[in-house]
Order: sequence, then structure tokens, then C-alpha cells
Amino acid sequence: MLRLGIVGLPNVGKSTLFNALTSSKAAAAENYPFCTVEPNVGVVAVPDPRLDRLFGLVRPKKQVPAVVEFVDIAGLVKGASQGEGLGNQFLSHIREVDAVVHVIRCFEDPDVVHVMGPVDPVRDHDVVTSELALADLAVVERRLEKARKTARAGDKEAQAELVLLERVVEELNAGRGAREAGEGEEAVRFLRRLGLLTAKPILYAANVNEDDLARGGGKWLDPLRTAVQAHHEEAEIVLFSARFEAELAELSGEERREFLAQAGVTEPGLDRLIHAGYRLLGLQTFFTVGDNEVRAWTMHRGQSAFEAAGEIHSDFQRGFIRAETVAFEEFVRAGSYKTARELGLVRSEGRDYVVQDGDILLFRFNV
Repeated sequence: MLRLGIVGLPNVGKSTLFNALTSSKAAAAENYPFCTVEPNVGVVAVPDPRLDRLFGLVRPKKQVPAVVEFVDIAGLVKGASQGEGLGNQFLSHIREVDAVVHVIRCFEDPDVVHVMGPVDPVRDHDVVTSELALADLAVVERRLEKARKTARAGDKEAQAELVLLERVVEELNAGRGAREAGEGEEAVRFLRRLGLLTAKPILYAANVNEDDLARGGGKWLDPLRTAVQAHHEEAEIVLFSARFEAELAELSGEERREFLAQAGVTEPGLDRLIHAGYRLLGLQTFFTVGDNEVRAWTMHRGQSAFEAAGEIHSDFQRGFIRAETVAFEEFVRAGSYKTARELGLVRSEGRDYVVQDGDILLFRFNV
């Protein structure tokens, strides 16, 4: 399951976003800092119209979507890495997520105070980025001491680690993230094993006024984009309005569609946020179809049918024989698995088959 941690300064819209995501009031969205003392956790269905289409065709007893877990982490403040505010308690919660969603306030509202005074998205970005980097710097410096001692004894692995860690220190001191120091998958995995916050993939959620949604974000978005790209060139900024999303969460059906149309947007910002998380981590969806249920499953792009089997159950992987697969578009055109098989659209694939986004899989196994 994809696990995203929502971070940011107090009163930027994190808890309002979390409430809208989970259609709940679990996170207290009050107008004062530190209202979220413990991280709230919500499990949200991944929006995917393909699953609805399959359910309509097959008519099983139920449909089961893929899910994302969101963790609403209480607001960081300047000095958090040295214990200010609620300090390292918050930083430790971030270490447990797969990726970070940094919510940044890009709206003015006299009724919602800002903990640092006037609204300034670039300053807010720099404060949170610096606090995460400072927390990482403390971890890396402790690791460096150990690596230096072992490297001096001639340990080749420690010597390679030392080079990487020194590169990380350079990046952190420059105000950038540890992710910029990782060259190659092995280096990136090592940095993540250290629990470094800035080694985690990150995307940005710009919280704007409702009126700015259709206009592309208002006056603050370009300066924010420049600041973000200076730290992480490929990072994505998702535009949303927490207040708009909270109102939208109360609607359904035609009312929901009309509300979106009036705002001049085609889909909820929350849907865009989840899809951005999938892109960020290189994830995709495959489906299983049966009389009892149609279900969406999450896996990494480029993984094999053997690895997809393991997402369902270890027995499927252990006794893997083959995977019968049909592309989503071909299944819809056929209208059923039986017809797809009769038309020769169902292929028999081995364990090394690279699963494609939208594939419908049926596993044959023996244990």
C-alpha cells in the first residue's frame, strides 16, 4: 500500500486536506498551531474509472479499489530539528512514509492566521526543507563517524559508503536533499534505509483560493515553482484548494459534477494528488476479475507477473505456473473473460512477463 505523509507549516491546509481526502472530521482543522498532536491516518480509495467499468461489465458481488494511506503529520515550525514546537516527534512520523506531500499555503485569508506572519510560499518551502535537511544532517554525521573508522581499517564497503555520505553532507549543507546525492538505485536504497527524510520522493501541493483554481494558481505559483525546482528539478506541484475540496467531499453524483464545472476544473485536486503520487513512485494498476469481485492492485512499473502474483498472495508466487492476461481495452471490447478467451485475446505469459498498466491477470498456480 502506498503511504503518503502530509507535511507543512501550521495552518497551511494540511488537516483540511486530510479531512477532505478521507471525507471525515478526524483531523481537527482549528485555527491555531499544533491542533494535530498525533498523526491521523486515513485510507483512501484510488480513483480509477476502469475499475467502475469492469464492475459494470462483470457484475460481481463487490468491487475492491486499490488504496492509499495518508498520514496527517502535525505542523512543523522553524527549529523543529532542534526540538522547537513538537520537534522530532513529528520528524519521526515522516520517516515511516513512502513519500512526502509538502502542502504550501498560496492564499490570503485574514481569518486564518499564519504562524510566521504574512503569506510567503517561498519562505514556507525553505523553512520546511531546511528543517528536514537539518534533521538528516544529524543522522548522517553520526553515521559518518562510524564509516570513517571502518574505512581507515581498509574496509572497501565502508570506503564507498564514506564517499556517498560526504556527498550527502554537501547537498544538505547546500540546502538540498539527500536524494540529490544518490547516483544509482543501490545508493538511493541505502540512503532510504538510513531513514533520511530528504531521500524520500516528494511532491508539492499548492493550496490556493478557489478562484485561482481555474486560473492556474495565482500570483504565488511561479515564485514557488522556481524555489521548488532549485531544490528538486523534477518535482511536481499539484494545484488544489483545501476549502473547495472540503465542500466537494460533501457532494455526490450530479451535484459534484456541477460543482467541479462551476469551478472550471475537470477533476478533484485530491484525485490529481493521488495520481501524482503514483507517478512519483513509478506505480501502476493491474486488475483481477471474478464472479465474487473485481479488484485493483498496485505494483511498480517494470515488475513481472511473478512479482504481481506476490502482491496477491505468497502462495500465488510460490506455486506460480503462468499468468493469463488480457489488456483492459480488449477485455472491455469483448465484454467478458469468456468472450475474450474465445476471441483469442487472452494470452498465456510466464513469470518474466512485464505487467502493463491496466492488465487483467488470472494466475495459475500449484502449491
